[in-house]
Amino acid sequence: MHPPRRTDGDACSVLPNGLTVVNPDSRWRKSANDVKLHLRAAPHRRNGDRMFTILVVLLALIAVILAVAATRPATFQLERSATIAAPPEQIFPLLNDFHAWGAWSPWEHLDPNLKRTYDGATSGTGAVYSWVGNRKVGKGRMEIMGESPPTSLTIQLDFIEPFEAHNVSTFALRPVEGGTHLTWAMDGPNTFMGKVMSVFVSMDKMVGKDLERGLETMKQVAER
Repeated sequence: MHPPRRTDGDACSVLPNGLTVVNPDSRWRKSANDVKLHLRAAPHRRNGDRMFTILVVLLALIAVILAVAATRPATFQLERSATIAAPPEQIFPLLNDFHAWGAWSPWEHLDPNLKRTYDGATSGTGAVYSWVGNRKVGKGRMEIMGESPPTSLTIQLDFIEPFEAHNVSTFALRPVEGGTHLTWAMDGPNTFMGKVMSVFVSMDKMVGKDLERGLETMKQVAER
């Protein structure tokens, strides 16, 4: 009698009478191998699914931020005021002469190596002040566009770096009992970047704090 003949990698046997018998051990080994391959591939599929989910969430978050930013107004305006125990005639020279801003400006001392350039008129209409500094102050330019001593002053304020913006800053001085009511205002177009930033932080609160600090220092300087 001839022994059974193995075929297909021992997956089945051919009997002498021609019948083919499937080897049960081979089916078990094949199933086990399939399970191993599935288990090996599962982490990769899970990682791929996780990355896809994260990507979808990020895209949805960006879409929401852009949608909210689009609802922000096209312009912004903010102002702060302080009462200073000094007459307008004493305060106004601190405003219309850029050389005097170092004594009270909230941005003058953010960079000890700030580079300043003065052009145009010495003070008043036509006076120009340019600066270049670190990341906190960036690069920009101011020019006094108009004045009515000692009650009002208008300045064109242009930021160049780290972002570009073109705003108008005004000072209004009103005599009151015991001194002067000084209002510092700023307004301009609300750029796309400004709209996106406003989703996370209030422009009024962020820049308003600088104006408050400047007015407080101005008060100390003018009341000496």
